[in-house]
Amino acid sequence: MKGHIFRVSEIVLGLVFLCAGLNGYFVLFGFNPIFPTSPKAMEFLGTGYLLALEKTPEIICGILLLIRRFIPLALTILAPILINILAFHIFIDQALLPLALLLIVMEVMLIWKYRKNFIGLLN
Repeated sequence: MKGHIFRVSEIVLGLVFLCAGLNGYFVLFGFNPIFPTSPKAMEFLGTGYLLALEKTPEIICGILLLIRRFIPLALTILAPILINILAFHIFIDQALLPLALLLIVMEVMLIWKYRKNFIGLLN
């Protein structure tokens, strides 16, 4: 049962970031987003390089989590993105704060599971 919780976390994080990344690219190329996007978030990200700079790693890391390849690398790349998402939802738009907190909890759980891969960074 314990292993299933980690796999579900990988799948949920992978799907959230893959869908959010693709949604950002729809906006970037002038299409209507598939999922509702916060107007405050779009104002913050704009429709230029910052949007592409954030959404590209989200798509790549989402795919890596879903196919279970390079998970520690994906978690490392997603960590600062998640911190920014959390800060955004604390200080600017509190609407999705529970989702941001859930994503942080899943990220921390997965970092704990793969902690042996990160030990070399702490030496």
